[in-house]
Amino acid sequence: MRPLQGPSAKRGVGSYANGILRGLIAEGFDANLTLLLDSGLPVPPLPVGEYRLGSSRRRYRGQLAAYEEAVALGSDLARIAPDVYHAIDLRLPGRSPVPLAVTLHDLIPWAWGGPAMRGERFRFWLGRRLLRRADLVLAVSQATADDAVRLSKVNRKRILIVPEAAGDEFKPRPGAADRVRRRWGLQPGYLLFVGALDARKDPQALLRAWAAAKSSSPNLELVIAGIPGRQAPHSMGAAHKLGHVDDAELADLYAAAGCLLFPSRYEGFGLPCLEAMACGCPVAAFRNSSLPEVVGRAGELVTDGDADALGRAAAALSRDPARARRSGFERAKGFGWRKAARQTIAGYESLLR
Repeated sequence: MRPLQGPSAKRGVGSYANGILRGLIAEGFDANLTLLLDSGLPVPPLPVGEYRLGSSRRRYRGQLAAYEEAVALGSDLARIAPDVYHAIDLRLPGRSPVPLAVTLHDLIPWAWGGPAMRGERFRFWLGRRLLRRADLVLAVSQATADDAVRLSKVNRKRILIVPEAAGDEFKPRPGAADRVRRRWGLQPGYLLFVGALDARKDPQALLRAWAAAKSSSPNLELVIAGIPGRQAPHSMGAAHKLGHVDDAELADLYAAAGCLLFPSRYEGFGLPCLEAMACGCPVAAFRNSSLPEVVGRAGELVTDGDADALGRAAAALSRDPARARRSGFERAKGFGWRKAARQTIAGYESLLR
């Protein structure tokens, strides 16, 4: 659970950590868990459960963290002596004295590539190499599983696909439109983007899609929720940039939106699309990587990189959202953290047989 003690707590791996832990607790598995935390950092907010806490201490928490982890984690595991160690990111032991399960969220620095990913490739290079030694890889999508085989030479027989889920907060919320008006002065029916404005999210395509949407619906506003990130452009025009919002606020933003506009060029899973559907928000996205697995036919997927088509799809959905709302609700019901927890427990048990 150490990703919850740093910046990752507010990103996808933090959502995964919270979700899978709550799912395991709900399945009555918490008495079997020991959560490894960094003793040099404050204990993060954790749900109530019968798990135990284990401690480690690290010197580096930046770009070199995975390299120290490869050296030090094996000793921690020998001291704690769990039956199985489950790593929820790519900070992996060079050698593990116990069976090793790893949740793989993505290999985007290599799958998508480009100069913008150079720092991430350095940060996770060793983790990608060590991944093939894992006894079990829990891939969050089929696309990510395929990347594990292609880019890390993981044995496909050691991969189990365990999709992520939206948190319990993400559901239709009565009064969302009024709260959004009062909190931000926004009129319902806007286009919504959620996440950092990294190069991979294609901010320029986001602006082009918005312009295309306004050609048929001139009053459509664009709302951007999330910490922009270091790669964000200096300007996003007249878009409303809200910065970080908590889950309750984000659920309101989804519920009051006309459409989630999602121009990402590569996703290991694409959690904002699932969260949006769970809240009744239609989804328009590029057809690439894992997004067809998540959105299916419940939203509109257009040719990868075609920003004009993306904008036209978003405008159409925002004008007539009823069918997409119903389809999205049904689609989102197929994903759940308790279901993910049961699949994860089955993975643990397979390592102990």
